[in-house]
Amino acid sequence: MRMTRKNRELKLIFGLIVVLFAAFLAGPILLLLGKSVWNGGLTGEFYGSVLAQDGFLAALGNSFAVAAASALAATVLAFLLAYGVHYTRLPGRFKGFLRAAATLPMFLPTITYGFAIIYSFGKQGLITRLLGRQLFDIYGFWGLMVGYVIYTIPVAFLLIHNTMGFVDKKTLTVSKVMGDGPLATFWIAVLRPLLGTLAGAFIQAFFLCFTDFGIPASVGGGYKVIATLLYNQMLGGIPDFNRGAVIAMLMLVPSIGSICILQLLERFNIRYNRISDAELRRNRLRDAGWGISGAAASLGILSIFAVIFVVPMVEEWPYKTGFSLEHVQAVFSDGSLLAAYAHSLIMALLTAALGTLVAYGAALITARSTLASGYKRVIESIALVTNAIPGMVLGVAYLFLFSGTSLQNTLLLMILCNVVHYFSTPYLMMKNSLSKMNAGWETTAMLMGDSWLKTILRVVTPNARFSLIEVFSYYFINSMVTISALIFIAGARTMVLTTMIKQLQYVNRFNEVFVLSLLILATNLAAKALFAWLAGRGNSRIFNKRKREGIKQ
Repeated sequence: MRMTRKNRELKLIFGLIVVLFAAFLAGPILLLLGKSVWNGGLTGEFYGSVLAQDGFLAALGNSFAVAAASALAATVLAFLLAYGVHYTRLPGRFKGFLRAAATLPMFLPTITYGFAIIYSFGKQGLITRLLGRQLFDIYGFWGLMVGYVIYTIPVAFLLIHNTMGFVDKKTLTVSKVMGDGPLATFWIAVLRPLLGTLAGAFIQAFFLCFTDFGIPASVGGGYKVIATLLYNQMLGGIPDFNRGAVIAMLMLVPSIGSICILQLLERFNIRYNRISDAELRRNRLRDAGWGISGAAASLGILSIFAVIFVVPMVEEWPYKTGFSLEHVQAVFSDGSLLAAYAHSLIMALLTAALGTLVAYGAALITARSTLASGYKRVIESIALVTNAIPGMVLGVAYLFLFSGTSLQNTLLLMILCNVVHYFSTPYLMMKNSLSKMNAGWETTAMLMGDSWLKTILRVVTPNARFSLIEVFSYYFINSMVTISALIFIAGARTMVLTTMIKQLQYVNRFNEVFVLSLLILATNLAAKALFAWLAGRGNSRIFNKRKREGIKQ
């Protein structure tokens, strides 16, 4: 009887999740597909006209070229930073600095990267003035590449960093004992186990670069890419929704291809029966080399963002460089900018709350239920599909489906969009966490007379506290920095900080842009610190509780 009730509760959770994704993922994408092939009947006219459109194939080629170059550079730099953390005897604080520098860009919206590049490397930029010359043309390929590399280093670093933590370090010793040379040891003990992850980092970085809108919006210039074409087609002077739908559907092709390749790369991941963290031998030359490399990469990242702190704190860059808080005061006295900040906070908090519930419910079905495999396959398929849908495509689809409805231009629609868009990673985080817990908890609780829901609330949830906080943090931070989807669905009364930054760009109010960027950065760093403290506090409570129980026994 209790097992039937448990399955009924799980089926209810499953039903709610399916309804959510049917309404806010499948429905919009199917409508988008329909818009691209329907003109009173099925037609390929729109696809033909887009492919023949002047500049489309050039923009597509540009997107592939700059995304591939940026992904390769980001993967190499991320590897350098991760290697310095895992395979050297550099001081712990220095390793912490490398980790912080590699992940800092995650806390800022991508549109800010472009403005930071302009004010760093432009003709009157901070770095240009320090060096006495402009290093490169900031508008076009090189500006995009610098922005994309900064954007994707955090993702590539976290993937490589996490995998390096599960590589058996004893293979270094074994390889040396076997008489292998330094290069052979480096290949056998470091590169070979990471091949799948390195390829995965490249593919993930490529996907993010190809579909990003924020960076091309600021430094794309005359170098057209697919994301700017889609924006201009949908929100330009003369919108063309059918051809915009075609471009959106074509953007899905490399996205889906990327996900398929990532699935194939799984077979290259090496799994160890036991992981040993062997003590690395002292090698000053190795540590100095990797330390200098890591420091150079980190300082390169930080130097670009330094301008965000400098420009809004002076009277008028670059002509009057005296210290002034005038621009900061102007932002905090502007009601529309404060309203956008309030909207961002509300959207991020509600997205994190709802998204955490959805990810937790989905993970309970796949990791801690006896439901038929069909239910679990549906959840896994949803996670796979959401991972392949670019934010811009989802935003365009929502623009079509919800125009003229009560959801148009509302914070609720933006929240639901973020929950759907970012579902894949939080779901996998929760699934991995729940899978590692004792599989017999629910059965034991049932025998003791507890219902399934009580067991989840009293036993599973407290033990999943750390992962739940991580998921909440992931949703919150990504909601604060996202722009690709929201640019199509935010209204004049529901502007958030990232869409407001885009509006300020049109009127050249860059001081306000940087102040708002600092506000996003400060909010995300404060939130990250709070979530880390809550997670640490929860873990210490669990540890102390188990310690007391051990003493009693």
